[in-house]
Amino acid sequence: MLPADHAADLMQFLDASPTSYHAVAVTAARLAAAGYSAVAETEPWDGLPVLGFTTRDGALVAWRLPARWGSGTGLRLFAAHTDSPALKLKPNGAHERRSSRMANVEVYGAPILATWFDRDLVVAGRLVDLQGGVHLVRSGALARVPSLAIHLDRSQNCEFNIDPQRDMVALVGLASEPDLTSHLADLTGLDPDQVAGHDLFLVSDEPAALIGTGGELLASARQDNVLSVHAGLSAFLAAEATADVQLFVVHDHEEVGSQTASGASGPFAAHLLRRLSAAQGLSIDAHHAWLNRGWCLSADVTHAVHPNRPERHDPTTWPALGGGPVLKWSAAMRYGTDATTMACWTRACRAVGVEGQVFVNNNAVPGGSSLGPLAATRLGVRTVDAGVAVLGMHSIRELSAIADQIGFTAVTGAFLAGA
Repeated sequence: MLPADHAADLMQFLDASPTSYHAVAVTAARLAAAGYSAVAETEPWDGLPVLGFTTRDGALVAWRLPARWGSGTGLRLFAAHTDSPALKLKPNGAHERRSSRMANVEVYGAPILATWFDRDLVVAGRLVDLQGGVHLVRSGALARVPSLAIHLDRSQNCEFNIDPQRDMVALVGLASEPDLTSHLADLTGLDPDQVAGHDLFLVSDEPAALIGTGGELLASARQDNVLSVHAGLSAFLAAEATADVQLFVVHDHEEVGSQTASGASGPFAAHLLRRLSAAQGLSIDAHHAWLNRGWCLSADVTHAVHPNRPERHDPTTWPALGGGPVLKWSAAMRYGTDATTMACWTRACRAVGVEGQVFVNNNAVPGGSSLGPLAATRLGVRTVDAGVAVLGMHSIRELSAIADQIGFTAVTGAFLAGA
């Protein structure tokens, strides 16, 4: 894929993925178009397709099986997450206040809240009807978290304190207009009385764009972590079959701790791996031996050095926008990378001629974590953490270099090929 085509495809993918549920729907559609067969989690797995996938809410696993499964068959597993920091609508959150229709929300994850004020927001996610049917929904721009005029608080430019309960309630219309539930139900063709539950988020309505003097920078919402989902999916679909099992796994709820049925701390991936090996007749002992021959690439974005605040980064080791994909390392094992998996990453980079970078924490500035340690702990698979550097991580609109995404996709392809 040419760089311009890659950028256009990525922006289309970002714009079509306002929530984890939409990201999985888009991913599933691309897999199906490429010849992958959907397999139901709720049925016994006999006669599995060579190319297959299964979904669970905002999570998905896809696989490519080798022609023969023998004692030397290995595993190449790509893992990422589909969710992003946002504002999530509470049950019964729609209400009226001062002649306005409002949406009472809870902060999901750790967004930079200041970036959510005075933005055109859509409401997106899923409605579930009384029969358990799931209906994806995405409104047009209809919501806004309004800021307070400077005349009413002149201290804002020097001291901006946010009370999430008071200040993050969103305006969604005038009291004289239809209520939010009725509006969203109408978009899906449901009667409002049939809506039994919802997982709805307020997200940016602004489309992805290339900016910079050379159009080299990507600005958009949800780069954390849809960038990784797109890189892994693109590489997975382009990969050739090898002697190993190739897996593409995306989880939900990483931003809130992963401790759900579709999160990386849940059983989704472990059950899937065991069901794959059981379908090949492997015993538990042979299954564990297979996992011990496996490698996992845990993909998530990381912090690019901030040009205005370089003191917040390690003084000698920091990634820059446009410097290539980034290996993530932590002495406290907040990332899964160790010396053995660092070698795996280096081989993949060299196989495609891509120069990489390294991220480490400033010792005085504790960083975050990723899916890597969870995958290593729960699956026992040797894991490397890597991704694309971004500025403004957890802002409503993040910034990256498109060349880094292209490079990371290429390295992911080499990893899946067994480099």
